[in-house]
Amino acid sequence: MAKLSNEELLSAFEEMTLLELSEFVKLFEEKFDVEAAAPAAVVAAAPTADGAAADVEEQSEFDVILESAGDKKIQVIKEVRGLTSLGLKEAKDLVDNAPKPLMEGVSKENADKAKEALEGAGATVTLK
Repeated sequence: MAKLSNEELLSAFEEMTLLELSEFVKLFEEKFDVEAAAPAAVVAAAPTADGAAADVEEQSEFDVILESAGDKKIQVIKEVRGLTSLGLKEAKDLVDNAPKPLMEGVSKENADKAKEALEGAGATVTLK
């Protein structure tokens, strides 16, 4: 088998759905006995010269977590499809298996728009 370059790998991953990519990560973790989760960053406020704590940076990336679909599951599935590149089956599976992350590492503005759209459709959503 020919070795793929990083660009070729990224190109292949871009064509995958979120669920396909998630399944790949699980297989990768099992095959190589590793964990793909990023290590949790420990933020400690360092004392300044006058003893006050340093300012902590504001969070710039958010995860949109679908907690539940509520009573209007079909409308929620439609919103999930509109917000992501998921097909009908993948969107339905995600909604049926809530709580699940829907969008990861998005800006505050995009996270708020997604939360508003999903809650308008009847879903329960949290931002982390």
